[in-house]
Amino acid sequence: MRPAEPADVLDACVIGAGGSGLAAAKALHERGLAFDCIERGSAVGGLWRYDNDNGMSAIYRSLQINTSRDMTAFADYPMPADYPDFPRHEQIRDYLEAYVDHFGFRDRIRFRTTVESVVPQADGTFVVGLRGADGETLARRYRAVVVASGHHWLPRLPTLPGTFSGRTIHAHDYRSPEAFAGRRVLVVGMGNSGCDIACDLARVAERTVLSTRRGAHVIPKYLFGIPLDTVCPEFIWRFAPMWLFRPAFALVVWMNRGTLGIYGLPRPSHRVLQEHPTISSDLPSLVRERRILMKPDIERLDGDGVIFADGSREAIDEMILATGYKIVFPFLDAGIIAPEENEVRLYRNVIHPGVPGLYFLGLIQPWGAIFPLAEAQAEWVGDLIEGRCQLPSPDAMERAIDADRARIRRRYVKSPRHTIQVDFHAYRAAVRAERRRGGRKRTPA
Repeated sequence: MRPAEPADVLDACVIGAGGSGLAAAKALHERGLAFDCIERGSAVGGLWRYDNDNGMSAIYRSLQINTSRDMTAFADYPMPADYPDFPRHEQIRDYLEAYVDHFGFRDRIRFRTTVESVVPQADGTFVVGLRGADGETLARRYRAVVVASGHHWLPRLPTLPGTFSGRTIHAHDYRSPEAFAGRRVLVVGMGNSGCDIACDLARVAERTVLSTRRGAHVIPKYLFGIPLDTVCPEFIWRFAPMWLFRPAFALVVWMNRGTLGIYGLPRPSHRVLQEHPTISSDLPSLVRERRILMKPDIERLDGDGVIFADGSREAIDEMILATGYKIVFPFLDAGIIAPEENEVRLYRNVIHPGVPGLYFLGLIQPWGAIFPLAEAQAEWVGDLIEGRCQLPSPDAMERAIDADRARIRRRYVKSPRHTIQVDFHAYRAAVRAERRRGGRKRTPA
């Protein structure tokens, strides 16, 4: 690998050109900072590029976002007015392409380049090992590294007892229902991907079965004809106490959907808002019409079928595991960060308290849209790299991380999918407050 020279030191390296990476690149570009944005694929979009040649996208052909157009857009770049309330994935891709060109930083993106390693140096800089599509390697030095590589690309695969003679894939590899026409298909997992895929399959499969360990509070996309995430004013989402907001929200959902039982959906063992939301307007009716058969957790695989916890057995040809993803950073040494059960110790989900200059963007699972939150994170990180604001002490950050972890444990059912959960309005306000508070602590030059 050709080493970096001291004169080659740039302000920042952004890893990934998906939505979060582009928000970071735009913030750095507007500040006039010298940076590279490293993208493994040949185009921007990340998760939102169907069959992205970076090999990391899990987009299926029918996918629409489940956050509304106006709430999903970046603050200073609205989505086109002719987009539907819930845009399709190719519209999000086109929006991100237009975002890059509108703000004019495409020339800062290194396409078809893989980050092999990120190594902190004694002088506070980072040496980033890069490999191009032609196999050529290069080491470049940066003052800061912004990790925006996503967390929906390495499938989490459960260990299931028994053996299954049919084909098994993870939801990450699902693209369209045609390959499953006339087949008996089991989808495992009742999160958003599992429900979407089951609804997709129900139109062509001979039999579609959806297995869930604990059920889910299925929430429609529209409440009273209004997109779900725009129903309540921001101050209610931010300030209403959970003991009051939870039953009020459950009542509003019930008024729009009725009870889960009338559709044949299982009653969850947890309360509403104790899990990441499962949003679907199609699932209840398809279950009620018996086009999707609900089943409890898998007890064991049984050759050409599956036996469930209620003792029933279903003959199955194909199984799709919508069982989530692992959070990993293969370019970082395990001594720097090594998520176990998807736990990451980051201040406000962004700052590594033990490695100054190492930042993470988009490493959140929001109750709401992610782009505006990544944008807020990017502005904060831009201020930190510029020296416009400061951070609390490492000890103070560690205490805040402990408090956040305890809050998540109190609020959500225990699951690897909830370790990075945040509420949209409250989290955005917290990040904005960090910028203001840090700015007041700035030491004059």
